[in-house]
Amino acid sequence: MTSFDTYSHAAMLHQLSRRSRKTALRLLACFAIVVAAASPARAQIYTWHDATGHLVLSDRALGAVEHTYSVPGAESVRATRPVPGRRGQEYDNLILEHAQRNSVRTDLVRAVVQVESAFNPWARSPKGALGLMQLMPATIQQFNVRNAFNPEENVRAGVRYLRQLLDRYDNNERLALAAYNAGPGAVDRHGQAVPPYRETRDYVSKISGLAASAAAPREPERRIYRVVEVVDGREVMKFTDRKPSGGIYEEVVGR
Repeated sequence: MTSFDTYSHAAMLHQLSRRSRKTALRLLACFAIVVAAASPARAQIYTWHDATGHLVLSDRALGAVEHTYSVPGAESVRATRPVPGRRGQEYDNLILEHAQRNSVRTDLVRAVVQVESAFNPWARSPKGALGLMQLMPATIQQFNVRNAFNPEENVRAGVRYLRQLLDRYDNNERLALAAYNAGPGAVDRHGQAVPPYRETRDYVSKISGLAASAAAPREPERRIYRVVEVVDGREVMKFTDRKPSGGIYEEVVGR
């Protein structure tokens, strides 16, 4: 069994195998709090194996990092690989239905909703865009939307409009996204290319990246387990990235 007994954080550079179970649990709790309180860009847990084969768990990439993990219960944590969130899952069936009905990639539609409104059906922009897919007044009128804050109506119209733009630009998703953001007139004025607006280019890049990462094959889920062993009559806590075949253990981190 591969295990580790070292934390990289300054307050936890101790051998867990030399501490009692109670003290180790306190350290683990402190470590989780420190990671959760860190800024989103650094709120990650890195793992690698040291020269002796022990698994090292750290909030800083101090070694040859092999994997990163999300912290359970900390929605603000970001990892080096996308971590699926729960927010928005209630709209998955709705997105799938209208994406298939209009022959638009589901991952593309979901990425648009995520960037446009962060899955907030009540979202309203200063420019007058409304709902999940941030429909503008002209789009609302074109597709006979009665209530733009109704997820069903909003996604129906938003996906139909996206399909319309894909048809207009020969299924070029980047141009369709640029038109969704800046309007087809802006795309056409620039020779049917993504307009040189920073907002539009960032928009296209962000959605394209989200859609591509969602479509990419996912790696097998990885876990870290906390194991309690009895050594010389004392309880010793260790951590491992391999599921123990027996004894007392608990899953503490998963991705």
